[in-house]
Amino acid sequence: MNQLLKLQVALLKLINEQEGRMPEDERDETLDWERLHMASCARLGWIMAQEAGENPQLAACACAIHDIGRILTGKQAGHAERGYEPAKVFLRQTGLFSAEEVELLATAVKNHSNKSEVGHPIEEIVKNADVVDCFQYGLPFAREEQRLRYETWISRHCVPG
Repeated sequence: MNQLLKLQVALLKLINEQEGRMPEDERDETLDWERLHMASCARLGWIMAQEAGENPQLAACACAIHDIGRILTGKQAGHAERGYEPAKVFLRQTGLFSAEEVELLATAVKNHSNKSEVGHPIEEIVKNADVVDCFQYGLPFAREEQRLRYETWISRHCVPG
């Protein structure tokens, strides 16, 4: 099994552990959404990394784990920053990543909501995969910076017409 598959299996177990800890109607996003978003963001991240010349497996892993803060707390507000430390702990526990990779992935988790700031290329892939994935499922953009990031990505990758 490769890193991405092992990480996603571990994340699915973590999501399953959240069942019953908080009523679904108190979560800002359902656990079913978290499962779907984790997997589809990872796929988008793989493709985006190949195009950008980045490590597709590492980018896909960053995309898969980016919402760990919301998975654990059930809340959208501040989930990126609150996911940083739990992401580091979780990633270390998997034994799949070097210390440098753990820090890179956890930093991508922490910074992924800052859509108007530019960071490491892996962070940028996570931000782009996040907005593209949410848009494809019809979720509205809560902030103008999300819409702008999506429109910028689309304008660079889609032929008008």
